[in-house]
Amino acid sequence: MLAALFAVSLGGLLWWMLHPPAPVSREVAKARRSIDAVKRILVPTVGMPYSERGVELACRLGMEQKAEIILVYVLEVPRTIPLGTPLPDSEARAQESIARAQAVVKLHGLSATVHIERAREVVEGIIRVAKDYDADLIVLGIRPRVSATEDILGRTSDALLRRAPCEVIVDKLPG
Repeated sequence: MLAALFAVSLGGLLWWMLHPPAPVSREVAKARRSIDAVKRILVPTVGMPYSERGVELACRLGMEQKAEIILVYVLEVPRTIPLGTPLPDSEARAQESIARAQAVVKLHGLSATVHIERAREVVEGIIRVAKDYDADLIVLGIRPRVSATEDILGRTSDALLRRAPCEVIVDKLPG
């Protein structure tokens, strides 16, 4: 009985060794490695459903490699006042938005780093945080509906795609 079990297991091992998986092209292997290298994903959030969907997408993309999700809310401070000026209403909205985004990350069992950035323009703040945290990827949720006079990508999305220091994924909810 033992000899038969040994022969079957040895036969299975030999069959496995003689039937390797189909080879993949160099491009496919490179794409796989580049996705595996994503360890820090930055997600700008504004507390809207489309930005929370961006957080969900980032969590799903980073799930396999247990990526760190960096949640950032950028307080756009007008040029007429100093950057350090207290903005209680905006800061309260930022805290609420970050808390909702953290709840999404927590559901996936990933670690979240939160950051509230003050900047003159939102895109400047996002790029600064991406560089500071050495982000590998930015996931940006954009609004589903735009008016006839606006481009599908807003000012911030367009500038971020042009100037980001890393890969950017844009997620748009269906209209």
